[in-house]
Amino acid sequence: MNNITYFSNKRFLGMSIAVLGVVLMSFDPIFIRYSGVGGVDTVFLFGLFTAISMPIFLKFTDKRGIFKAIKESGWPLLFASSLMLISSSSFVISVKNTTVANTFLILATTPVFSALFSHVLLKEKLGKAAWITIGFVLFGVLIVAKGSLGSLNLLGDSMAFLSVSSLALMFVLLRKYQNVSRIAAVALAGALLAIVMFPQVEPSNYSSSTWAVMAAMGLFSAPIGRALSMAATNYISASEVSMTLVLEAVFAMFWAYLFFKEVPSINSITGGVIILSSIVAYTWLSLKASD
Repeated sequence: MNNITYFSNKRFLGMSIAVLGVVLMSFDPIFIRYSGVGGVDTVFLFGLFTAISMPIFLKFTDKRGIFKAIKESGWPLLFASSLMLISSSSFVISVKNTTVANTFLILATTPVFSALFSHVLLKEKLGKAAWITIGFVLFGVLIVAKGSLGSLNLLGDSMAFLSVSSLALMFVLLRKYQNVSRIAAVALAGALLAIVMFPQVEPSNYSSSTWAVMAAMGLFSAPIGRALSMAATNYISASEVSMTLVLEAVFAMFWAYLFFKEVPSINSITGGVIILSSIVAYTWLSLKASD
């Protein structure tokens, strides 16, 4: 296999892993709606089950073993987990203090933050095609959010910016320190989430259905989806991984229609088409350029 084919396959693999992670994460709204608990309780349960599932997953997927993987990951592991903690927590606060449209519109700027951090910290440069794609993606999100933009809330919007900057910085960190165990980072972040949120919740009041629904989310879809997104940074740039995360909103709309018969507005459909076609076109052009 020559070098050209190798890099082409490497990028395709990275994009595939990132998109699969996004698909799994797009199930989050379904689990959250069926859970019957508030945002803080959701974060606590997600963290708790993630802290349980990821060490088991690590044992079977990392030849180094749990303790050696943690030891070799070093301080970047704690840094990445802390960034995930900040991003998840601030996201919940944002949703509770501003409109969902505002939150996701701000989160859609993740590629811009990733590109900035990559340029400053990793000296990575983005080509014209990448910047054009980012522009189209943001334009698509603007169309999706157009019909539901409400009055801005300073606290909620500030928390959304904190969430997106933490997430982008985490991707850049994992890009630089590729020896960090992605799964261990997710596991530690889950433990931190559960510890931080525990004083604010009353688990004894949860129903059996709440435990079951959140177990399905926390033990499978959410942590594995996030682990895959982080693992993709081994093959593609942080900004490219961040761009695929925008697809989460599109997939989430599809699941909402499938499970709850919620029909997307014309703005959502139009914006979704722009987002999908932009990322598909960029991926295709990138693969073609590598041939």
